[in-house]
Amino acid sequence: MAEVARGYYIFAIWITRLAYLNILWVLFTIAGLLFFGIMPATVAMFAIVRKWQRGEDELPIFTTFWEVYRKEFWKANSIGIILFLFGYFFSIQFQILGAQSALVYQMAQFSIVIVFALLAMLVIYLFPIYVHFDLKAMQYLKWPLIISIVHPILTVFLLACIGLAGYFIFQIFPAVLFFFGGSLSAYFITWGVSKTFAKYEAAV
Repeated sequence: MAEVARGYYIFAIWITRLAYLNILWVLFTIAGLLFFGIMPATVAMFAIVRKWQRGEDELPIFTTFWEVYRKEFWKANSIGIILFLFGYFFSIQFQILGAQSALVYQMAQFSIVIVFALLAMLVIYLFPIYVHFDLKAMQYLKWPLIISIVHPILTVFLLACIGLAGYFIFQIFPAVLFFFGGSLSAYFITWGVSKTFAKYEAAV
């Protein structure tokens, strides 16, 4: 009986931690007017998740979040702006090609779909790599793509799990996403991507 109570207590603590972290992520994203808040807030969230997975369970969540958010604000946003411009450019190209009927334009449009897939892979790996390795800004765009391509099974697994879980939760109980969508995804992604890091410690 004591073991059951202890297990329930630990479960309740982690549920509270994850919900609190997710709410901080949402609030700090809004505080940065969404566009300028999403990148540093996400970096801060992944930094805390990384510390949790390394055994630092008792760290001060708010203080740590704020320190990382403030420290990484400009660097994270510089990467975010590059990704936004890249995505925006190819979105425009996709729409222009979609308005054409010739086969060659349809083939070109398909190539842009591949670009978007690569972009999704890059984003999945970006934040765990950002908080684990100390790199220059442009290297944070190179290494996530390299590692995601070298580990295709892991990449497909992560994308599929996050996509399917997000879809079903949104259909059944969308409020869960507000309290756990970001933090649970960050925990799962960090757990998966960090399995590859030992192979790249010397190279990165």
